[in-house]
Amino acid sequence: MLEARFVTTEQGTGIVHCAPSHGPDDFNLCLNHGIKAIETVDGDGKYTKNVHLFEGNHIFKANPIVIEKLKEQKKLLANGELTHSYPHSWRSKAPLVHRATPQWFISMESHKLRETALKALDETTFYPSKGKERLRSMIETRPDWCVSRQRVWGVPLPIFVNKKTKEILVDDEVNENIANIYEKEGSDCWFSDNPQRFLGEKYKSEDYEKLSDIVEVWFDSGSTHSFVLEKREDLKWPASMYLEGSDQHRGWFHSSLLESCGTRGKAPFESILSHGFVVDGKGLKMSKSLGNVIAPEDILKKYGADILRIWVASSNYAEDLRIDHSILDQHADSYRKIRNTFRYLLGNLNDNFEEINLEKINLSELPELEQFMLHKIYSLNENFKNYFNNYDFHNLYKELLNFCTVDLSAFYFDIRKDYFILRF
Repeated sequence: MLEARFVTTEQGTGIVHCAPSHGPDDFNLCLNHGIKAIETVDGDGKYTKNVHLFEGNHIFKANPIVIEKLKEQKKLLANGELTHSYPHSWRSKAPLVHRATPQWFISMESHKLRETALKALDETTFYPSKGKERLRSMIETRPDWCVSRQRVWGVPLPIFVNKKTKEILVDDEVNENIANIYEKEGSDCWFSDNPQRFLGEKYKSEDYEKLSDIVEVWFDSGSTHSFVLEKREDLKWPASMYLEGSDQHRGWFHSSLLESCGTRGKAPFESILSHGFVVDGKGLKMSKSLGNVIAPEDILKKYGADILRIWVASSNYAEDLRIDHSILDQHADSYRKIRNTFRYLLGNLNDNFEEINLEKINLSELPELEQFMLHKIYSLNENFKNYFNNYDFHNLYKELLNFCTVDLSAFYFDIRKDYFILRF
């Protein structure tokens, strides 16, 4: 009798049959009480030798066989059919079944990987800053890292297990031999070649079982820093910045941090910049079925490349980036204001250009209005430097637009235009 929090008064019966190999709730409950999960279903969906009476039968075809066996034993009270929801693959729509399988893990505690990763995050700059707390909370609460998968494609885990002792073969000479073979031929040879080739002359292949699991793909992507940054002379390690979508806090940023901290003791990046995703004007995800997709080539045809660039620069990438034709029309108007401001300035320049040493200009001799505008430009430039250094482009664009429309067009141009009319 085991106490379980997932048992409710609305579902199930008072006494629960625990099947640790067939679901996460039962698995965790039994694990906490020292009950081991046995492998009852193999990779083909058939019962294993651990299910004696039904070994080799496919689980989705076993129901009538089980019922028949219960009838033979005269232990069947009643049977009937029940229609209920069942987990399905979102891609193939095929039904899914929970399986308990042996896996390989990287411990978060044994070599202080969690502690090292959290320290590395404190040394990393985040744009926007809220990304730090998001990634930090994931590292603080995550369990050990499961790095194995049971698929027919991928990079194999090059592991040998002793058939008698069940111990993992840990030998630098063997590992180096495998690495040299992979470097020349790729990793697919692990599945096809004789195991003795990888073991060398030091061990006998009949004494060891060769693992057929692959390494999870996030470990692959998390390792990119080692064979991109460290092996190219034009790049440096750690990277100045990792830049990706906000979903990569649990993906590429996460796995890169753990892999690098485990092998090198620090993060592979000095800073992380994460951005939101492009959505329509109402904040809905773009979808062909909804008909709300706006293709970049369509924008270029109607508005030109500069309007698309302005939309990018003016969007706050810390959130999802909204786009539709009304938003682009607004940016087109803003673009015309900026462009017309520069056209007006260029159109009023004296055509008699001379070689001028700006350092020798006596600013105090300039009219007070020009001195004031130069001060405004200086302040604007200092703000620009700060915005660029912090990748804060949307505020930079907003301040530039405001300067052109308010400080120049509505204030400075207006005064100087009236001045020249009165003068001449």
